Amino acid sequence: MKDVKQGADRIVHLTRIIPPLLLKIPESEFARKPAPQKWSKKQIIGHLVDSATNNHHRFTRSRIDSSANIFYNQDEWNNIAHYNEMNSGDLIHLWEYYNKLIAHIILYIKPSDLQLKCRTGANEYTLEYLILDYVEHLEHHLRQVLKYD
Repeated sequence: MKDVKQGADRIVHLTRIIPPLLLKIPESEFARKPAPQKWSKKQIIGHLVDSATNNHHRFTRSRIDSSANIFYNQDEWNNIAHYNEMNSGDLIHLWEYYNKLIAHIILYIKPSDLQLKCRTGANEYTLEYLILDYVEHLEHHLRQVLKYD
């Protein structure tokens, strides 16, 4: 992916094609954990909601607060949310609509703001890097769940 506009376009594309595929997965398969310490497909989608939440803050707050430091413990967030017990359709639509918002936000970021920095714990990245990394992360996990290339 070359630029953030392509990233936003890719997110929009994924929000169109992925929900129907996820909704076809039988609940028993969607909620099955492959091992006690591994996430189910449903929990992976929940993780992507958590990722959208945190990146929403990064993409917004880094443009307002020059000392923004936004990080999270992904395992704890997933445990606390109990995604495996959530209605699958609601979770899938939450992922879909949150990512539509993320794409919308990205499209309106001024090019000059792409070099603003945001901390994610001990590391600091440009907004441009965080956006492109978000799309890669999103696709990585969707491939895990749907086994596509």
